Amino acid sequence: MKYNYFTISIFLFLSFESTLLSEDPVKKESNYEQNLSQVEKHCNCKTDESLKEAEKKPRKNYKKKQRMGLSRTDQIPRGRLEEESASYLEGYIQALIDANYHELNVIVYVDHSQVVHLYNLPNNDRIRQSIIAFVSDLPDVNQVKPGVISPEVKIKLIEKQLFRRVKGVWFPESTLLFTPLIANPRDPIYSVAYRWGDKVLAKSQIAVSLGDIFPIFRWFDVFPAHGDFQIDIGACVWANFDMNPLMHPSGEWAELVTTDYLVSVPFTYAFDKWAFRFRPYHISSHLGDEFMVNQPWVPRVNPSFEAIDFFTSYQATSGLRIYVGPGVIVNSDDSFPMKYFYVGYGVEWRFAGYRYHYHRLYGSPFFAADIQQWQVNNYRPSATLQLGYEWSKLQGAGRKVRLFGEYHNGYSEGQFFDQISKYFAIRAAWGF
Repeated sequence: MKYNYFTISIFLFLSFESTLLSEDPVKKESNYEQNLSQVEKHCNCKTDESLKEAEKKPRKNYKKKQRMGLSRTDQIPRGRLEEESASYLEGYIQALIDANYHELNVIVYVDHSQVVHLYNLPNNDRIRQSIIAFVSDLPDVNQVKPGVISPEVKIKLIEKQLFRRVKGVWFPESTLLFTPLIANPRDPIYSVAYRWGDKVLAKSQIAVSLGDIFPIFRWFDVFPAHGDFQIDIGACVWANFDMNPLMHPSGEWAELVTTDYLVSVPFTYAFDKWAFRFRPYHISSHLGDEFMVNQPWVPRVNPSFEAIDFFTSYQATSGLRIYVGPGVIVNSDDSFPMKYFYVGYGVEWRFAGYRYHYHRLYGSPFFAADIQQWQVNNYRPSATLQLGYEWSKLQGAGRKVRLFGEYHNGYSEGQFFDQISKYFAIRAAWGF
């Protein structure tokens, strides 16, 4: 009897288990198709049959790579980015402006339409346009608009320490108020050039200049025009080497012909499209030791003088700049007396600018011309022409690297300042 009960129990257990493990084939097929459709809908992937069909078709050459990993937006909850995108972009742009134009204290506001409003922009049009162009090139920016701060809002910003309390800043770095006249042979800059055709100094020569302008202090929003006023220190050394000297008794392959030194204290002021420079300066010239040894018949004189000039610059367009200014020589050495007056004027034209997004640089071809007329040379013009290309980190502001060709037709340098000189040159330069 017990055996029968045990046999019946085993039989019932096996029957129940087989019922649980068994599946209807039709139902199994429908579950598979249902799960597969859900996977296709979620992942946007293909079924086995569709993959086979796709393999028969020619593959397209996609230029963009597929995204294989999570982006930053994938890690943000849905809906969070839309709510915070304006704030995120605002902080991002504010940090970039503070890093590149930190002394200007520009304030950024971004609305939900991705329109960037810039407040407290400088009154200098060249720098203002540089900031606007810098922000316009950033991703996710639909439009850039200059904003005007009302007196009530300005008070609140001062209370929150978001607005400048002082009227100036020490050692501003981003740019100069009055940028150097790039075609002027006697404006400070770092450069090296190969010259040929000069019959005064040397037919084949290397010309080097080592100079810069160092900003000391800048006042903001001063004088009736509400511009900026700045004090700088400028200094430069120019050296010319004869690469094929006629006499080289000691085996020199290069002969130092002249060395000129300049030191100046420019006072500059800029507002809107205008910039002004009042500059007292000293310049002196010296013959090289090798030149004096190898040419003992050349008399040594000292064409050193102190002068004051006042130049006005007007930025007619974003790429066109014109300038003019007179100068007065207040003192000169008796061995090379200089008459009192001179005038200089010129033009700088930058065109077809290009943005190198990968390298984050701005590039532009340029043409520059500088003409000087000195009383000591009976006001006969001395012209320098340049044509080349320049690169910069910031558009319209900051330091630049230039590579250009140069042609000079006028007077020579230093002790030979009163002699006619013509030459061509290829020059590389770095500076403002």
